[in-house]
Amino acid sequence: MAETVGVRFRRAGKIYYFDAGDIELKVNDYVVVKTARGLELGRVMIAPKQVSAGEATKGLKPVVRKAEPEDIKRAQELEAREAEALAECAKLIAKLGLPMKLLGAQYNLDGSRLTFFFSAAERVDFRDLVRELNSRFKKKVELRQLGPRDEAKLVGGFGRCGRPLCCMDFLTELSPVSIKMAKEQDLPLNPMKISGVCGRLLCCLAYESEQYHDMKGKLPREGQRVKTPLGEAVVVGGNPLKETVWVELETQARVELPLSKVTIEGRPPKKG
Repeated sequence: MAETVGVRFRRAGKIYYFDAGDIELKVNDYVVVKTARGLELGRVMIAPKQVSAGEATKGLKPVVRKAEPEDIKRAQELEAREAEALAECAKLIAKLGLPMKLLGAQYNLDGSRLTFFFSAAERVDFRDLVRELNSRFKKKVELRQLGPRDEAKLVGGFGRCGRPLCCMDFLTELSPVSIKMAKEQDLPLNPMKISGVCGRLLCCLAYESEQYHDMKGKLPREGQRVKTPLGEAVVVGGNPLKETVWVELETQARVELPLSKVTIEGRPPKKG
């Protein structure tokens, strides 16, 4: 058996698993781990657990050590230098006339690798920029292009609800969102109202999508005849969250009733 531990590197970032070996760790401990980018400082989010050594730990990189105060201080110093790196990179981008938007910079823990994040409308030939950056910083430089949703997660901001963006606050995975979710929740199909700052559909459309889908399966459809304590009626609407149905009585009065007070008589005729 082997010990695996879940580690996160950024707030609301994806959790990656590492082989903890014999190191005793608990949630919120800072650790130094080996990654494809070299040594990185991360925080334990999932406590060590035993798994089959031949299966889940295959290919996992190791936890090098529990972070020392020197490691945390080093990470803070490198983070402070990222602003300087961004300024230098921005000057070179302007000098070379490259159509790209610089978003952020990140050092690994030993300072041997520097990664720049950018967005662009299309592919950018940044080979000359990389050569200039390597010459300027004397270390391995990597450029990574981000899509609109990843850009919003990195840069952050506030949504139309007035709260910090979900993607940078707590969403560790950016799940697919479809226009069907907006339709099912009876939202206006106006791009300005159902799109986030990234220009893509709001992530929060997925939060209640399953509940709306399940409840709409229980509610009678519009045009369906039903029996109510007030007499026979026709369904004219419904509220999936409140589990209520709007009906029009034979007197043409419209009332809202709990689903439990409505008995379905039949199905409405098919359209077309």
